[in-house]
Amino acid sequence: MPNNAQQAWDESKIVDDVPFQAKDAEIFKNLLTGPSPDKAADDSSLMSPGSLLKGRIVEITKDHVVVDVGLKSEGLVPIQEFSDPTQLILDAEVEVLLDQPEDDNGQIVLSREKAERLRQWEYILEHCEEGSIVKGQIIRKVKGGLMVDIGMEAFLPGSQIDNKRIKNLDEYIGKTYEFKILKINIDRKNVVVSRRELLEAERISKKAEVLENIKVNDVREGVVKNITDFGVFLDLDGIDGLLHITDMTWKRIKHPSEMVHLGQKLEVMILSVDRDKGRVALGLKQKEANPWDEIEQKYPPGTILSGKITNLVPYGAFMEIEPGIEGLIHVSEMSWTKNITDPKDFVQLGQDVKAIVLSIHRDEGKISLGMKQLEANPWDDVIAKYPVGANVKAEITNLTNFGAFVELEPGVEGLIRISDLSWIKKVSHPSEILKKGDEVDAVVLSVDPESKKITLGVKQLGTNPWELIEEKMPVGTLVKGKVTKIAAFGAFVDLDGGLEGFIHVTELSDQAFGKVEDVISKGDTVAAKVIKIDVENKKINLSIKEHLIEKNQENRDDIVVPSKKKKKENG
Repeated sequence: MPNNAQQAWDESKIVDDVPFQAKDAEIFKNLLTGPSPDKAADDSSLMSPGSLLKGRIVEITKDHVVVDVGLKSEGLVPIQEFSDPTQLILDAEVEVLLDQPEDDNGQIVLSREKAERLRQWEYILEHCEEGSIVKGQIIRKVKGGLMVDIGMEAFLPGSQIDNKRIKNLDEYIGKTYEFKILKINIDRKNVVVSRRELLEAERISKKAEVLENIKVNDVREGVVKNITDFGVFLDLDGIDGLLHITDMTWKRIKHPSEMVHLGQKLEVMILSVDRDKGRVALGLKQKEANPWDEIEQKYPPGTILSGKITNLVPYGAFMEIEPGIEGLIHVSEMSWTKNITDPKDFVQLGQDVKAIVLSIHRDEGKISLGMKQLEANPWDDVIAKYPVGANVKAEITNLTNFGAFVELEPGVEGLIRISDLSWIKKVSHPSEILKKGDEVDAVVLSVDPESKKITLGVKQLGTNPWELIEEKMPVGTLVKGKVTKIAAFGAFVDLDGGLEGFIHVTELSDQAFGKVEDVISKGDTVAAKVIKIDVENKKINLSIKEHLIEKNQENRDDIVVPSKKKKKENG
């Protein structure tokens, strides 16, 4: 080895306090220039491992390439280290690194691969710095990332591979990209690179360019990158745009996934651009004419339509009139005769139905439809069929606290209020007199077709006994009845005709007593005098005491006391 090369190599081993780059340049200057074949030393023992040599290919075997580097014998280079097959030409000049001056067999071992890597390291030191852009091929996976061949092996951390989530590192192996040098470690002779930083820089550059040139009403192509409940995010050459669910179609959809899928390409219209925040609003339906623009002319109220039930909701069913146009059939507009609380009880999803347009609210995008209007309304002639005063027979359909509902005919119901069940009986609930499912005779009391209300009465079938009570049962009348209820303040008595009388505790007896039960019991039949009648409040007050007093007086009158005149005559 020439003295200057040997000296440079020795210095590289012992001068540790000199900055690596400073000494490295001088070392590489001597090492990489290397000995030329014609000036090479005759003794390979004088050469140190790591020396760069120039040689000539003298033989090519199956496993090795024999290279003459001017030493006492030729050296061997593994054939796989020649990545370019065109370099395997006899007598061609190649640069190699002395790997071993002599192996166990006395053979010189050379390396083409290490020579290329040393040259590349020199190139990186001389021409590259942190932040430089290099090109390389990803060759294999390692812990924490990938190794990249940029002429020498560089480390690509997993976080720096891409600017999107990576599922499989294997898909990157064998691919060639540009990388940014993040760090050069001279001591360890390694390089850390990043692809992500280039992608981010490219994305930011594209985003700025797109935002600068994009305009409202432009039509751009984007790729679906994310789907949410409220819309779709599209990639528009580096910037994200939001396609809201309400701007996807003129018709009603529940979720954006009904129309698009990830990776799909879409042509969308630019609705608005916020350059400061980098936000773009997109529209898909705006590319087509709004079907609501002429809706009032096409479907005026009264128009009969045919369509398919597309959606069921608790309050009704939506019917598709045409693509993008739906109308609502409310549950109250489905039938005259049925009380519908769930639309599933009347129509089914996908069913073809007919309906009539009731109203249109174009600005709100709403059309109200009706199905029952296609049939005759049973309430139209209800006054003629059920005039006030008419006697009817109806089935009891429901009992409530305030009365009983009866069905006069399908779709026509009437109400018998609890106050119209009896003239004389105090009814607390209609179930005391009526039973659901039974038929009842009643009288029509009032009819209101607009409110769809008919009131009926049962007690009106008979006369009101209270109207003639004062004539039939005047004050002073002696009556008989059965005790139906005992209370601390008196007793209730059932009288003829279903009337009820009340005997106050003070009117129970003409003798002193303690409790009501001391003089009277439930189920007793008693005689009492009528002492008061309150027609307005439907009350009859009775008195046993008055009856007893009068009876006792009558008994005394029956005893005849002889006069003095009669006594003399008899004497």
